[in-house]
Amino acid sequence: MQSTPSRRSGGLAQAFGAYFIWCLFPLYFAALHAVSPFEVVAWRLLFTLPFCLVIVAVLRQGTQLRAALGNPRILGALALSGLLIGTNWLVYVIAVMEGHVLAASLGYYINPLVNVLAGTLFLRERLSRMQWTAVSLAAIGVAILSWGALDTLWISMGLALSFAGYALVRKLTPVESLPGLTVETLVLLVPALGMLLWQGSSPAGLAMGQSLTTSLLLACAGIVTGIPLLLFAGAARKLDFSVLGFIQFVTPTGVFLMGLFVFGEPLRSIQIVCFLFIWTAIAVFCWDLLSRKRKTATA
Repeated sequence: MQSTPSRRSGGLAQAFGAYFIWCLFPLYFAALHAVSPFEVVAWRLLFTLPFCLVIVAVLRQGTQLRAALGNPRILGALALSGLLIGTNWLVYVIAVMEGHVLAASLGYYINPLVNVLAGTLFLRERLSRMQWTAVSLAAIGVAILSWGALDTLWISMGLALSFAGYALVRKLTPVESLPGLTVETLVLLVPALGMLLWQGSSPAGLAMGQSLTTSLLLACAGIVTGIPLLLFAGAARKLDFSVLGFIQFVTPTGVFLMGLFVFGEPLRSIQIVCFLFIWTAIAVFCWDLLSRKRKTATA
């Protein structure tokens, strides 16, 4: 059995790997700008399922998968986490395709605040005075944004709340990352097929099959989706929930810079003020973590 330091080290590596891959998602979805967001999410779900099943077969985790499917409590929890991550995907794809990349990045900056509060309320994780200061600063930033940027606040808060809920459910559900992700995509199979039928009946029809490039991008959605989610689910089982939330700044920082310099999205004054509060909160929280680690090492 792995020691606690080794387990945490592995969790950190998995978390940073997942967050870095997610940094690149705006480029992927921007390449699919001509496709309906609902169709993109539906194909993500459909192609993630066979990807997971292949990995389950290779790693011989069929027993764990059957156990998860046969346990009503675990199945119910994974159905909930599947709905949460599906909602998160849809909001994110809509945000990128409608040119709100900065609002999306802000949502994942807000997410650590929600994670910390969830860890305190549901997991009884205790926060230091400095960590509560960080939470307060982030809350002020969100309040400022809600006052002056209501048009995109639903994107930021939708992403933050849905992903925090997903992470919390996955941490509390006693199932390994791969079987869990497989069950989640299996649960969402029917809604995905429904979205494709609805899109296929529209005047625009389905984008799949209309061009080779678009079809290949949609077909790769399973791999692009599955790898970082597997890494994240593994990290969620190994790290403190509040720590997992605050190291996620890797993704929104990358998305923020991409929105600013790659997509050329204008940065409004109200967003600048909000970002400054949240960046300060992240700095305070990380400083507190490093200080406590130094004290522990010295002791």
